[in-house]
Amino acid sequence: MAVQLEAEWNAVLEGEFHKEYMKSVKAFLKKEKEDGHTVYPPANLVFNAFNHTPFEKVKAVIIGQDPYHGKGQAHGLSFSVQKGVGIPPSLRSIYKELQNDIPEFKYPTHGELTKWADQGVLLLNATLTVRAGEPGSHQKKGWEVFTDHAIQQLSEKRNGIVFLLWGKFAQSKAELIDSTKHHILKAAHPSPYSADHGFFGCRHFSKTNQILKKNGEKEIDWQID
Repeated sequence: MAVQLEAEWNAVLEGEFHKEYMKSVKAFLKKEKEDGHTVYPPANLVFNAFNHTPFEKVKAVIIGQDPYHGKGQAHGLSFSVQKGVGIPPSLRSIYKELQNDIPEFKYPTHGELTKWADQGVLLLNATLTVRAGEPGSHQKKGWEVFTDHAIQQLSEKRNGIVFLLWGKFAQSKAELIDSTKHHILKAAHPSPYSADHGFFGCRHFSKTNQILKKNGEKEIDWQID
């Protein structure tokens, strides 16, 4: 696992790569490859969320659980898929809510959310890799310690970030965030199983922009071209 990390994030996270848990993650990924398993996303995209959204540029954080496990889907950004593959059900729910929340939003033709990341939306999965066809297969191997540390560092060293926590798993991360310094928005997960029970109607996208505007920050253009 060759690590190329954006400079600001590298300054914050570099020490983690020398800790035992990250050595274990590296050894685990090496064994997965040796055993003939395909791992997503590709190695050069594992830290994509950090590389598109520098530490000092983070305005909002959307926390996912682990990467998509189908071919050509995952590229290191939570809820996002590469162009050329179908839009997953949870992202379709996200787009539907955006249509209801942002009047001018037009339903996109693809599911690649890099535009959000480049504007300061950290699209962070708690687990950064997955075995092909096996959702959750790389959970509890150490990745969560790394990504929890990233969230804690944002909480401690930054102010006014909007954390969008969808579903019980993401909401469990609230304990890492200083709510006196940051804004925490909670809703049901956009999965088809739960979107009708509190995700639809949450208006998190307009609420995020209202907070950013109040703080003198540039609002997010949520439209995906």
